[in-house]
Amino acid sequence: MRQMMTQQKVYGERDSTYQAAGGQTGIRKLVDCFFDIMGSDPSYQTIYDWHPADREESRDKLALFLCGWMGGPRPFVEKYGSISIPAVHQHLQVTELERDLWLECMGRALHQQDYPLALTEYLLRQLFIPAERIRQACMGS
Repeated sequence: MRQMMTQQKVYGERDSTYQAAGGQTGIRKLVDCFFDIMGSDPSYQTIYDWHPADREESRDKLALFLCGWMGGPRPFVEKYGSISIPAVHQHLQVTELERDLWLECMGRALHQQDYPLALTEYLLRQLFIPAERIRQACMGS
């Protein structure tokens, strides 16, 4: 689904989402905010504990992945190789609850960025898709 960004650009078209999110610097800021929220709010303890004790690599992987996912360069592939998001999370117990916690935490991080509301809403709708695919892969349905 595409959302109007301006009269000339549409989120999800070429690198418009990546650019609107502030490029790699803006996306890294978003990911840092996401992990900071997840690590400081006990509501997210379950999903926070899924990450290694040294979470810098997890932050890096998510930030680099989101760059390509948002239509920008693909630094994740260059640094870590190709990835199947559902398969990489398949060992986890992801139910609707954990999926929704992840999306809620990301929503909080998105709302703390200096993004237009239309971009935040677009990203939350789009992020539901891989989050749900992860849940399905983990639950076997």
